[in-house]
Amino acid sequence: MPSVKMYTTAVCPYCIRAKQFLKSKGVEHIEEVRVDMDPQARELMMQTTGRRTVPQIFIGETHVGGCDDLMALDAKGGLAPLLALQ
Repeated sequence: MPSVKMYTTAVCPYCIRAKQFLKSKGVEHIEEVRVDMDPQARELMMQTTGRRTVPQIFIGETHVGGCDDLMALDAKGGLAPLLALQ
């Protein structure tokens, strides 16, 4: 399973929902980058993704987007192949 990285904040309901959803799909470890505690990480997130909101989710090298993007990707069958990549 590829690495999963998520830019988050402490009190973001969409971050919590995305983490729970990924865990329900078998993801055991999510590298969380708390942008509310690390302004440099927020800046890097914005430069990398072009977005200001959290969560921003990466599976391997693929930028999935936010929570709604994650759900939409799963609904169209795109999440399982990403998670299956070695």
